[in-house]
Amino acid sequence: MYFIGNFVQSTNQEEVMEVDRRHGEFSLIIDAATPVAALKKFRDKIVNYRATSDFFQGDCSIYLIQLFEFDMFPVEEAMMLNYKSTAGDPLMPFIRCSLPSDMTDSCRLFDWENNAPEIDGEKEKLFVAFEAGSAKVLFGPEDTYKLTEQT
Repeated sequence: MYFIGNFVQSTNQEEVMEVDRRHGEFSLIIDAATPVAALKKFRDKIVNYRATSDFFQGDCSIYLIQLFEFDMFPVEEAMMLNYKSTAGDPLMPFIRCSLPSDMTDSCRLFDWENNAPEIDGEKEKLFVAFEAGSAKVLFGPEDTYKLTEQT
């Protein structure tokens, strides 16, 4: 199965000046046997990016906001995965629609409250967290999601 994980992140949150703190979003894709295997591979890749690049620096929190599972990719017609519409300044909340179709628009309201994302007014679950100056995972998906293979 193909899995696409959509994440939001905040980095350098220990910095005093707001201009030095960052937040954003990214996606990861993997061909894996199960959702659990995909989550583990996502975690491993995020840890690797932290160790080998400038991504995810300082005090960093990463949230998994969506996990898509596909057994195949569309061939006859393109499929929209994410549509994002932002009103006003970048600090404003935004609307994201995932896998919109003629059946549903699948739209949700995204906002940041105290440097943590909220979706439709609900706080998101932390996926991975790091502390400034350390590559050690302080909090991982196994703390939020039951990461055991089902038999």
